[in-house]
Amino acid sequence: EPKQGSEAAPSAQEGGEEEEEEDEREEEKDKEKEKLPPIPSVSSAAAGGLERGAKNQFSTFSNFITTINQKKEGIGSRNSPTQLVIPNIKNVRDLPPICLDVRQKQRISIDTLPQELKAPVPPEPSLPIRTKTVKDFQDDVEKAKSSGDWRAVHDFYSTTFDSFLEINAAFKKDTNSPFNTTEDSGINAKFVNVVYDALLNTPQDVQKSVLKGVINGLLQEWKGPRTKDDLRAYCILLQNPQFSNTSTYVIYAHLLRQIAALTEADHHFLVHWSKKISQRRFKQLVDRLLQFISLRLFPAKPEEFPPMVKCAWWIPSATKVLALFNAANSLVSPPIISYTDFYNSTLDHIDLMEEYHNWQCYANSHRFSFCQYPFIISIAAKKVIIQRDSEQQMISIARQSLVDKVSRRQKPDMNMLFLNVKVRRTHLVSDSLDELARKRADLKKKLKVTFVGEAGLDMGGLTKEWFLLLIRQIFHPDYGMFTYHKDSLCHWFSSFKCDNYSEFRLVGALMGLAVYNSITLDIRFPPCCYKKLLSPPIVPCDHNALVGICDVTLDDLFQIMPELAHGLNELLSYEGNVEEDFYSTFQVFQEEFGVIKSYNLKPNGDKIPVTNQNRKEYVQLYVDFLLNKSIYKQFAAFYYGFHSVCASYALLLLRPEEVEILVCGSPELDMSALQRSTQYEGYQKTDPTIRYFWEVVLGFSLDLQKKLLHFATGSDRVPVGGMADLNFKISKSETSTNWLPVAHTCFNQLCLPPYKNKKELKQKLIIGISNAEGFGLE
Repeated sequence: EPKQGSEAAPSAQEGGEEEEEEDEREEEKDKEKEKLPPIPSVSSAAAGGLERGAKNQFSTFSNFITTINQKKEGIGSRNSPTQLVIPNIKNVRDLPPICLDVRQKQRISIDTLPQELKAPVPPEPSLPIRTKTVKDFQDDVEKAKSSGDWRAVHDFYSTTFDSFLEINAAFKKDTNSPFNTTEDSGINAKFVNVVYDALLNTPQDVQKSVLKGVINGLLQEWKGPRTKDDLRAYCILLQNPQFSNTSTYVIYAHLLRQIAALTEADHHFLVHWSKKISQRRFKQLVDRLLQFISLRLFPAKPEEFPPMVKCAWWIPSATKVLALFNAANSLVSPPIISYTDFYNSTLDHIDLMEEYHNWQCYANSHRFSFCQYPFIISIAAKKVIIQRDSEQQMISIARQSLVDKVSRRQKPDMNMLFLNVKVRRTHLVSDSLDELARKRADLKKKLKVTFVGEAGLDMGGLTKEWFLLLIRQIFHPDYGMFTYHKDSLCHWFSSFKCDNYSEFRLVGALMGLAVYNSITLDIRFPPCCYKKLLSPPIVPCDHNALVGICDVTLDDLFQIMPELAHGLNELLSYEGNVEEDFYSTFQVFQEEFGVIKSYNLKPNGDKIPVTNQNRKEYVQLYVDFLLNKSIYKQFAAFYYGFHSVCASYALLLLRPEEVEILVCGSPELDMSALQRSTQYEGYQKTDPTIRYFWEVVLGFSLDLQKKLLHFATGSDRVPVGGMADLNFKISKSETSTNWLPVAHTCFNQLCLPPYKNKKELKQKLIIGISNAEGFGLE
């Protein structure tokens, strides 16, 4: 959870004043500019914050900011900062291009824009000449610390931050160069970092002078488009560490509002400049924005901020600026920070379904919803949205079945409320395929499984057993549907042609049912599979439209066939004559059922040699052939199977990595969390056997811990909700201590004999979990 800044001080309500004569307003402006919010020092924060007088001062300042803003709106300047208008996002195509988490095929990517935008560029005003260097500034700070005379430092800060022109004069690498490209912001990042690092250790009057200058810059009457110097100033001001304090949030909010209201072309520059910020400072900026959103939603002291009705634009402005950083992060490979660093766990505690409903239903309004910016919603929150959306669809389908039954004067049957699957163990795949095909209209009902000839009610265990057995059989190499690649430890679709691809549809439906019914599957697909599964995230109305086709790269092939990808990479970097030395054409060969077949990567490919000039095209076409074209029918069936169960606008919220986690669980283990949530039957958690067990398990290597989890639950991954969602149970086995532990994977249950000592328990446990293939079902 983002925490409130350590130096936070209360600020008062932001309000409006009655409009007066123009000259009186100008006089009031000059008076109020001098009343700035005090910046509490570390010592004052430790002593309990600012005194009441500071709060009153800040109240006056807040009113001043609002009054000036209202004046600007009254004047009607078309270029003055206005309330942020969030675009409607019902259709993915309407999503703002800065939100790169929405599916690539259905939005305009910011990296496809031209490097140099040909919009008219306003002339840059001439900058004052400032000659102070980093060393000069550091020397001034050291002298001030030793002498106690901060005047030189105060003068520097007050002058530098007095206006956007002065900011550029101080921090622009070369004041005579325009720096109008996206590749170089022209900002002296080292100087900016040094100045900001020193700022919080200066006296309060120095810190107040900086905020006063920021206010001056934000209150300028803007006329015409922003210059690149203005964008540079915004980029520098965003990094101000003072904005971690809640006492500065009113100023911070107005800064964010102006940045959010910039044109798309200006945002384009800010995105590309932001990706050059160092990882540590980039994460600080993201954390600061997340904290701002969290504390506006759930303030520790509500009186610190203006009423929500008067600053409803705060959160939309901050979220849109955060989207700029998310876009910048997505443009870099590897990303600057993990996509999970953009999650705001505070949103887990708001009414997520209301957010989802607003996003879904208000197509023609400007109502804001966090679902417009899914990168900020955690995977746990997205799972809640998907589950509740699934439950609503289940209830709706079941209710309709009941109404239809009653309308036909038939007696209602409880079984009509479920997707009832009856299968024989000896014909598991064929029976499952027939049942799901026959009951396609019931796929969104709650799943119940019955094994023919066996007495047993499905309380969850039979459903999980059905999934485990079916997945194991379908993915067996002898079955021929999928190829297991030992180098990458993952499965990929077999390219063998056949007359019927319905079994691939069954696998897709299984994955959809697993997500729908909160079952974690032990499936090993590469990340590319989930990218294809969301291409597009909503099934097209046009049945002739291509599905499951996405942009693939050599990196995607590395995750499946690393040896082949390495060879293609060698071809790209080969320094000799490719045509003479490799003697290849735009034709590839594949073995299918013992027969070698050839395929042209482009028309007449067998007659086109691969050369140094066209080898990039050859590699791209080859990768596309392997991951898209050669398996198109197989994957299309798989795609339609998955979406026959999971068709929902909620899929628009997900990244491919998040779909994988929903299907297969997270690979990150926390055995201490498992220990805290484990239930016991026949044992107490203080019994010697249980104490030995956890001492051994916590001392295991990660590989052995995964084997234990796979042995007990059928998967070595963790559900989205964490270890607690496993409902792991250890039961006492009244057998000889010579026996090995036994697991009931359908119930996530481990049966443990009462071993006499730690050494014996460790030995038996390792033998058990290391030789755990197969089921004792016969």
